[in-house]
Amino acid sequence: MSVRPDSSLKLVIFDVDGTLVDSQGHILASMDGAFRAHDLRSPGRDAILSIVGLSLPEAFVRLVPDHAHLRDDLTQAYKDTFMDLRSSGEAHSPLYPGAAEVLAGLAVRDDVLLGVATGKSRRGLDHLIEVNGWERLFQTIQVADNHPSKPHPSMVMTCLAETGVEAVDAVMIGDTSFDMEMARSAGVRGFGVGWGYHPDDALIGAGAVQVLPDFAALPGALAQMWVQT
Repeated sequence: MSVRPDSSLKLVIFDVDGTLVDSQGHILASMDGAFRAHDLRSPGRDAILSIVGLSLPEAFVRLVPDHAHLRDDLTQAYKDTFMDLRSSGEAHSPLYPGAAEVLAGLAVRDDVLLGVATGKSRRGLDHLIEVNGWERLFQTIQVADNHPSKPHPSMVMTCLAETGVEAVDAVMIGDTSFDMEMARSAGVRGFGVGWGYHPDDALIGAGAVQVLPDFAALPGALAQMWVQT
């Protein structure tokens, strides 16, 4: 979707895993399946959650650098395991408390556009959108299939280009340092969330303007930011 540039429009870009939905259960299970498929020891929960947000090939390079040559095979094994989990009904990613209400409240505003910038594949995101009835919610959607891995600013820059919103009027909402670094590289402010997969100090260190304690704090934080713009 393309929107004519309009200084009155604001853009709120959301990460997905660890920000809108708690997907750690199926991420950990899918990673375990990928490593078992290649007789590799899993690096463990903390290491795996630390790379959530990166594209899968980049994630595997960081997790098992000695086996970087297997990154494409590991990526496919992860996807196969995840699809098996989803087919069996075991890959459920619940929304974080307050997410649905805040999204609905922002969606009805004439001056706010919503976007997504995620390390998920388009297929994975489409499933999540269908499950939650978000088909008309987001005006710009960027996924790992079409961009370099975070923290490269490509996803955010494309969100800005597709909506016509200036960087000063946009904000990235995410749970990882990769999200905050991506936002900073694109000239966009970043709000970290305190319920995701990276600790608060990592978010602040990566450039987060603030770290939100819960979803209920987001509307007020946005209002304060836009008053100061």
